[in-house]
Order: sequence, then C-alpha cells, then structure tokens
Amino acid sequence: MKNLLKKSGWSDILVSVIFALIAIFMIIRPDSATKIISYILGGIFALYGVIKIINYFVAKGKYDFYNYDLLYGIIAIIIGFITIFYSSFIETMFRIVIGIWIVYSGLLRLSLSLKLHSANISIWSTSLILSILIIIGGLYMLFKSGAFIVTIAIIMLMYSIIDLVESVIFVKYVDKMVQ
Repeated sequence: MKNLLKKSGWSDILVSVIFALIAIFMIIRPDSATKIISYILGGIFALYGVIKIINYFVAKGKYDFYNYDLLYGIIAIIIGFITIFYSSFIETMFRIVIGIWIVYSGLLRLSLSLKLHSANISIWSTSLILSILIIIGGLYMLFKSGAFIVTIAIIMLMYSIIDLVESVIFVKYVDKMVQ
C-alpha cells in the first residue's frame, strides 16, 4: 500500500512539473499558446471526423441501421473548425476545465491535510493553508471571465508549485500515514 501511495505521490509531482512548464510557456507566449491549443484540439476533432466518415462508408451495408458515423464525423469536423477559428472560446473552455480541476485537486488536498491532522503530523496546518490557496486559485480561474491567458498561466504556475510542495509533503510522510 505504501509503495502504491508513493508512486501516486511521484506521479503527482511529475504532473505538477509538466503543469508548471506549460504555464511558463503560456506566460512567455500567451497568444501562441492559445492558438497552438486551438489548432491541436481543432485538428484532433477534424481528424476524428474524417475517420468517422471513412468508417461510415467502409461499413456501409453492414450496420446501416445503427451506424451514425457519418453524423458523428460531420459534427466532429464542424467542432474542429469552430475550435480552430474561435480560439477565444477555447481559452474560456480551457479556463473552466483547468479551474474545475484545480478546485477538485484543492479539495483532495484539504482532505489530505485533515488526514495528516488525524495522524498527528505537525505539518498538517501548512498543508491546510496550501490546499485552501489551491481552492481559491481554482475558484478565481472559474469565475473571473475576463482573465487573460497570462493570468491563467500565473495561477497555473502557482498551483503547480503549491501542488508540488503538497506532493513532496505527501511522499515524505506517507510512511507515517500508512501503518
């Protein structure tokens, strides 16, 4: 059990570092970051749409009654073009998804700090403060509709640093938590 928890902690550390690198790129090149994300997502949707349309014609005659691949393909291509041409929409969606993820992560960290408290580990108050900061950052990202990509990136960077500290604390004290 301890090994599984340590692996989980180390994977959280890796995710935090990757998140920090993405945030730094977004701070340095905010316009490029939004466009790159839009182009990648739009391309994935369009490619998926083309594959679905091809599958429709390849499977024609076999499962015609239940084959909606043509419809799914057309919808995916439309979503792909909307994503490519409306990058501000992507920025808003990105902000909301990341905000929800940060709030969720903060709530998990809050739960962890309470477990640290119940295990009589003195660092629990620091963990509690950091988890509250994570939740506040996530809520700010969710409800600040005019937030620029740089602000989002700064919050992401702060989150990744706080989450990194939390993950290191978790990995360090996992032995005391699981006995």
